[in-house]
Amino acid sequence: MKGKTLNDVVREQMEYDVVIVGAGPAGLAAAIRVKQLSLETTVCVLEKGSEVGAHILSGAVVDPIALNELIPDWKEKGAPLLTEVTEDRFYVLGPRGALRVPNFLMPPLMSNHGNYAVSLGNVCRWLAQQAEALGVEIYPGFAASEVLYREDGSVQGVVAGVMGISKTGEKKPDYQPGMELCGKYVLIAEGVRGSLARQIIAKFGLAEGREPQKFGIGMKELWEVKPEKHRRGQVTHTMGWPLGMKTGGGSFMYHLEDNLVSVGFVVHLNYENPYLYPYMEFQRFKHHPLIASVLEGGRRVAYGARAITEGGFQSVPKLTFPGGALIGCSAGFVNVPRIKGSHNAMKTGMMAAEVAVAAIAAGRSGDELSAYSAAYENSWVYEDLKKVKNVKPMWSKLGLAGGVALGAIDMWMNTLFGFGLGTWKHGKPDHAATGKAADFKPIDYPKPDGVISFDRLTNVAFSNTAHEEDEPVHLQLINPEIPIAVNLPLYDEPAQRYCPAGVYEVVHQEGQPPRFQINHQNCVHCKTCDIKDPSQNIVWTVPQGGEGPNYPNM
Repeated sequence: MKGKTLNDVVREQMEYDVVIVGAGPAGLAAAIRVKQLSLETTVCVLEKGSEVGAHILSGAVVDPIALNELIPDWKEKGAPLLTEVTEDRFYVLGPRGALRVPNFLMPPLMSNHGNYAVSLGNVCRWLAQQAEALGVEIYPGFAASEVLYREDGSVQGVVAGVMGISKTGEKKPDYQPGMELCGKYVLIAEGVRGSLARQIIAKFGLAEGREPQKFGIGMKELWEVKPEKHRRGQVTHTMGWPLGMKTGGGSFMYHLEDNLVSVGFVVHLNYENPYLYPYMEFQRFKHHPLIASVLEGGRRVAYGARAITEGGFQSVPKLTFPGGALIGCSAGFVNVPRIKGSHNAMKTGMMAAEVAVAAIAAGRSGDELSAYSAAYENSWVYEDLKKVKNVKPMWSKLGLAGGVALGAIDMWMNTLFGFGLGTWKHGKPDHAATGKAADFKPIDYPKPDGVISFDRLTNVAFSNTAHEEDEPVHLQLINPEIPIAVNLPLYDEPAQRYCPAGVYEVVHQEGQPPRFQINHQNCVHCKTCDIKDPSQNIVWTVPQGGEGPNYPNM
């Protein structure tokens, strides 16, 4: 049927019972659960990547607890969870040495026994196959760019698939107005800092009364290493060098199958020093003997970056709004000390699906799925986050030594006694933590050697990122003057450094004032700019569907 006319745009409209935005673990688990409960319930899943998994980036070590519930016979069905963890190693790094933390000191929840080192992108590709076999309609390459509302203000659906607009806003010969995908309920599963989730959270005040959401930037490379250096199933986590005692973050190195090793580095985005360069911290980190000894003689296969939600228990917003719900990392269910979120994402998608199916069976639509919030508060997801709720704020306030030690005590208390050291607050959003450049000294980073470490633009090529040149820039400045007039003098424009893909430059030409340049074609959709810009002047929006990175086996 025809949709409504808006600014002379007439769109086709398609009606479903449930519309899901995002084909990550949460969105696909929700779609599968809907069909498991009611085959006649119609479901569509929209995915902005060129294929399911193209934009999925995670470590990842997966706790299969949610998958066991969703698809108990996943092994027989060929799920790509191929490498069970065989060894857990934790280290505190110095510039040249490493102190191993005995496993018995770690709370039981930190153990990876029974978990799997995986490519989460491949897991999502497999979940998509299971969903389609049940009758779920999945549309990759369809970026959801606008929220649609009913007359009563409830969310009705989304606009997706707008294509063929030039950088000046004109319609090109291949212009497509997109479609209106409408549902009785809309589940938002865009992942971290999704553009629609951000609008919905603001419109309905879903973050009121909660602590501000916190984030990290995670960067990852996939390596093929020499067979003699490969230890299938070995999982290593580190903290400390090169970040020092005040800046939060750490690393992971996971030995997968086929001599593949995923190595990654996370920097908490509440860092103060505007001269900090997260990407170069990652490259420097790989030269530590503990890591370089594994990578030497190998070859880098892929690179990517993605923001991570870190606020946890205190920062989870209200999950429901009229007409739908937030699921997965759109709400932020990552367990920070475990560096895991896919199990919680899947479970929240399943719970929302169960509530939506019951509501539709009762003849409802467009109202608030309040039973989903109640289900969350009575779920193991809630308990998973509650046990570790103080680790992140303690680390932020007390630094590496004091924060991690007190956080461990708090986790042990929760494990042994069911309660901890109260509920610590995060205090302020990450962008507000950025200090003035005048109060810090620039950091001299070693030049990448092209063997173990690489320059930023060379690595971006290994993310298979592509955007059309002649289209509107999807990284929008609220005020184009702020980068040079405000951020440059006060913060030495940190966008030059916090972006892991080299999107932002301050161009200096002789005889000309400095100019802020956005190389949108490099964007790997990590959302760091939307989070960390100290003036909150950058708004990340979706480009045309199918654009961005195309991650293989990440």
